[in-house]
Amino acid sequence: MDFPQTFLLIVAFLTGLSFGSFLNVIVYRLPLRKSIATPPSSCPSCSSRLGFVDLIPLFGYLVLHGHCRYCGVKISIRYPLVEMSVGLLFLFTFLKFGFTMTAFYNLTLLYLLTAIALIDLEHRIVPNTLVATGLILGLLMQLPSIFSYWFNVSPVYLTGRSPVDALLGFLAGGAVLLIVFIVSRGGMGAGDVKLIAMIGFYAGLRGTALVLLLAFLFGALVGLTFMALGRLTRKDALPFAPYLSLAAYIQVFWGDLIWNWYINFLI
Repeated sequence: MDFPQTFLLIVAFLTGLSFGSFLNVIVYRLPLRKSIATPPSSCPSCSSRLGFVDLIPLFGYLVLHGHCRYCGVKISIRYPLVEMSVGLLFLFTFLKFGFTMTAFYNLTLLYLLTAIALIDLEHRIVPNTLVATGLILGLLMQLPSIFSYWFNVSPVYLTGRSPVDALLGFLAGGAVLLIVFIVSRGGMGAGDVKLIAMIGFYAGLRGTALVLLLAFLFGALVGLTFMALGRLTRKDALPFAPYLSLAAYIQVFWGDLIWNWYINFLI
């Protein structure tokens, strides 16, 4: 790996840390219907406005030893963990796909899914705002591919997912969970239906099938485990967005390997 590429990956990681810090803001404020832009970040306990050093991802947490400098309340470990996770997400995405439109396309999906999964775990909701944002951004990034049907467009601007495949994934994913939503009579949330439609737009038809398979598998394993431990009954519902998100992560990074293994297994 040459120096320019190494430098770009370091920049990508540091940028990811900053986006992770912003994701913490989204996860905290959006369910409370607060603006994610104003007011400036402050301590949730004493409302003191955070200083420049306090806001530096990871570094601020380490300098403050995990406590607010003004009131001394403990800062949740979730904040630096999210920042680190998003930093690594940026790093590994660009390592796998290079600095291409495909990388930005997948990164957009996974970044939004991380926020949605955390919100669903805590508040049991899938924010329409984030789903709509994902669809709008996905459509915008698909425009060069759409134009390529009539004009010569450089491959560097293409997402690696054809518009037709994106549309089929959107329709198939939404249709499958819509049926589950209707049949289950509340066992599946309407937010999950919209979420898988968004995932399908990014993952395509084949990717959507894998995401659904893995998500149902993860959900069943966790549900059965909790029931065996007495922490869950058959009438209790689990948030499904985290399983869809985890499955989408696997699809992005290892989906092709899984499909190739499956095809070779059949042959």
